[in-house]
Amino acid sequence: MQFPKGKLIAIGGAEDKGTDIDRDDLHRNNLNFFELGILRRIVEEAGGPLSRIEVITTASTIPYEVGDNYLDAFGKIGCTNIGLMHIRNRADTNDADFLKRIQACDAVMFSGGNQLRLSVTDGGTEFLSIIKKRYQEENFIIAGTSAGAMAMSKTMIYEGNAAKAHLKGEVKMTTGLGFIDSVIIDSHFEKRGRFGRLAQAVACNPSCIGIGLGEDTGMLITEGNKMEAIGSGCVIIVDGHDVSFSNIADIPDGNPYSLENLKVHICEKGNGYLVNERKFIPEVTAGAVVKKQVHVE
Repeated sequence: MQFPKGKLIAIGGAEDKGTDIDRDDLHRNNLNFFELGILRRIVEEAGGPLSRIEVITTASTIPYEVGDNYLDAFGKIGCTNIGLMHIRNRADTNDADFLKRIQACDAVMFSGGNQLRLSVTDGGTEFLSIIKKRYQEENFIIAGTSAGAMAMSKTMIYEGNAAKAHLKGEVKMTTGLGFIDSVIIDSHFEKRGRFGRLAQAVACNPSCIGIGLGEDTGMLITEGNKMEAIGSGCVIIVDGHDVSFSNIADIPDGNPYSLENLKVHICEKGNGYLVNERKFIPEVTAGAVVKKQVHVE
């Protein structure tokens, strides 16, 4: 089996950039970014400050505000070779300039907003095919925050009120952009209390590993398998492979479901996880992080 040569960087987000799908309304705030440390990691993986990074704002309903904030944020760490792709519909994905630029850049960054906009706009297009091909064949970086992270997987949560996520049918799923097959990604994980909805997503797709990303936190995924936690928070891993009892297929919609033997791991910065082997790694040692030290006073 050939592993992808590129890397995914899925980030839990720290801000709304348009539509808040839990509340189904337009919410504007101060557009604060996650800590610049994660942006620095993206730039480092892409090849340094001179690398070309294209920011794709499709998921957002306020793309120009979002784009300006990305330019400002990357500029603070010395990166000026940043492009903005305000792709609003499927026709835009056929724009010759966009197709040329996506062939030439070192990395793409999908903004936050509504992940269903990403899958509906980009799914099945030449634009997406180019990104996938480059990810498979080159050292190409695909980063995404919030909705941009959730859309990376083949199976994608697109809706689900956290307060009702214990009820069958309240978590809605569809096909995402498909950069990685065997995971389901959720964002803003602790702040919005989304453990229940990721658990239901895994209950319905037990072959997948659930990845719950906290804010200012992410997972760097290499070879479609090796994951490293980055950022200041934690990543929750939900593994349903060893579930020994589940009633979710047999109960009516709207009823609480039950599971036995759902496994959960908590990763902080420097911890890792192997998706295929379903194995927690206390310390990533492949040159990605400095050896962890614990100071006791």
